[in-house]
Amino acid sequence: MARILVINPNSSEACSAAISRTLAPFRFAAGPDFDVATLSEGPPAIYCWREWHAVVEPMCRLVERSDADVYVIACASDPGIEAVRAVTPRPVLGIFRAAVAAAVARAERFGVIALVESSKARHRLVLRAMGLDDRLAGEVALNVSMDSLLDPHAAGAALLAAGHQLADLGAETLILGCTGMAHHAAAVRDALGLPVIDPTQSAAGLALGILAQDRAEQAYRR
Repeated sequence: MARILVINPNSSEACSAAISRTLAPFRFAAGPDFDVATLSEGPPAIYCWREWHAVVEPMCRLVERSDADVYVIACASDPGIEAVRAVTPRPVLGIFRAAVAAAVARAERFGVIALVESSKARHRLVLRAMGLDDRLAGEVALNVSMDSLLDPHAAGAALLAAGHQLADLGAETLILGCTGMAHHAAAVRDALGLPVIDPTQSAAGLALGILAQDRAEQAYRR
């Protein structure tokens, strides 16, 4: 049985539980295992560059002692992806990169709802690396805590307001810029009538595709 290890690089068990719930549609009989690991050495949430850099080495050590067919870094700023790729021959996916790929496959311009203002610089770094920064219609930060985001109701109005603002800027699809936003996706989608992309699910779909392609290649070689 293939195994996909989804790494939550913060230490919040509540956040890991939310990630696991988001992956439920991708768990099916005879399919690969989706396991979620919490980085115990990580901060409660990744709000700034210092916290972004601090999780890199612990994530590398976690991957080195783990056995998986695909690794997914479940933070929407893809911390340490280059370093983690250097310690394993297996595919390492960043959920923000996966979400951006899904967004540009669906529309010309996309918007991002960020957790905090400082998230924007980390997202721009990814977009420049992908050569897709000109496809960004805009980005709006909620400036709330992870705990507020995980609450079923606390951040709902702020998410809707951010979505409307991005639609006014020309966004044709929206990326949820934090794993804690997943449970708000349906409400934002229904209110705005735009596709809403959850990064964790984008990466999960990509991971399944990679494993399917590997199986097809193995069958061809036989």
